[in-house]
Amino acid sequence: MRISTAEITSQAILAIDNQSSALQVTQNQVSTGLAVQNAADNPVAAAQIVQLSQQQAQLTQYGTNLTSAQTRLSLEESSLSSATTTLQSIRDLAVQAGDATLSDSDRQQIVTQIQTQIQSLLGTANTKDADGEYLFAGYAAQTQPFATDSAGSVSYQGDSGTRLIQISPNQSVADSDTGATAFMDVPAGNGTFTTAATATNSGSASIDTGSVLDSTQWVPDNYTLTFNSPTSYQIVDNTTGTTVVANGAYTSGSAIQFQGVEVTLTGTPAAGDSFSVAPSGNQSMFATLDNLATALSTPADSAASKAQLTTSIASALTNIDQGISHLSTVSASVGARINLLTAQSSTNTAASTTLTTQQSSLQDVDYASAVSTLNQQMVGLQAAEQSYAAVAQLSLFKYLTL
Repeated sequence: MRISTAEITSQAILAIDNQSSALQVTQNQVSTGLAVQNAADNPVAAAQIVQLSQQQAQLTQYGTNLTSAQTRLSLEESSLSSATTTLQSIRDLAVQAGDATLSDSDRQQIVTQIQTQIQSLLGTANTKDADGEYLFAGYAAQTQPFATDSAGSVSYQGDSGTRLIQISPNQSVADSDTGATAFMDVPAGNGTFTTAATATNSGSASIDTGSVLDSTQWVPDNYTLTFNSPTSYQIVDNTTGTTVVANGAYTSGSAIQFQGVEVTLTGTPAAGDSFSVAPSGNQSMFATLDNLATALSTPADSAASKAQLTTSIASALTNIDQGISHLSTVSASVGARINLLTAQSSTNTAASTTLTTQQSSLQDVDYASAVSTLNQQMVGLQAAEQSYAAVAQLSLFKYLTL
């Protein structure tokens, strides 16, 4: 078999090239630490690495979402705590205003303090996050949620949307509550019914906020308790037009019971004086505080006006307590979501660690094996080069003499 010099050279160069290419791949693996640098290196592993990288990117985004939600919920928790402190301060002022020895001027000073606290509460309700978005505005994050009109009444300008943040493939969490939920939708009265004195009453009787004795007997209609004389009354269901109590005997400080509830009146009513009992609805905290300020600003210069003031303060205290309880409920919901985020963050971190380990097992190079292979390939390349050099020097002319 005849082997030409050109073929010998070609085969030798091909062997050197192959050795050089293999050496370069190994050198790249050692320098980068990656065993799989492209799909050609290991198609199956490369496909798995891509899938794992996508899952890791999702976890990274979930982590960003978690941080954002935790920041906003922590801010809301702090804001609700501040609002609770403000309401408690106003409650203390309302109790102080109930002192019968205070003059109209004294109460007006209390009103000034209450109005300052209302502005503080309004500022809390209009809290912004670090991105300049209103915390309690719902989807309308660029709109100031609470505004005061020309009459001094506070209204909600946000919407009812709640932003949901994705924190895992199958779980989302609300990163805030709307202002309507936090500050507007507060149960009025004792939560079942409200009481009020008619503005035209001329007697000195006041009514408390009442309580429920048997909820199964309560019929949520509108009732009017009217005094026929200072010692007798009747109760009419205005919704049905029926008389519930025709001729009840009244004693100051004694409870009046009907339809599974009771109310207590104190003082001496005049004939024709009336009081209302109606189902509870929702009332904003700002309306409660505005009503309190209005009542305290009204001169109490007669027995009837003092009775109206007593009733108004009692109603305000009950509604403020409802507001504090409502804020506590909302705050508990926020705390539960923060705990959920903390737990999910730990879960995501564990999942990320697992993905990293799996990706590393597929992609990272085994340095001990790679270095050993590198040394072998270097020796092989040197041998190929030396063999070619030796073969290239072989020639028939070296054995011919002239």
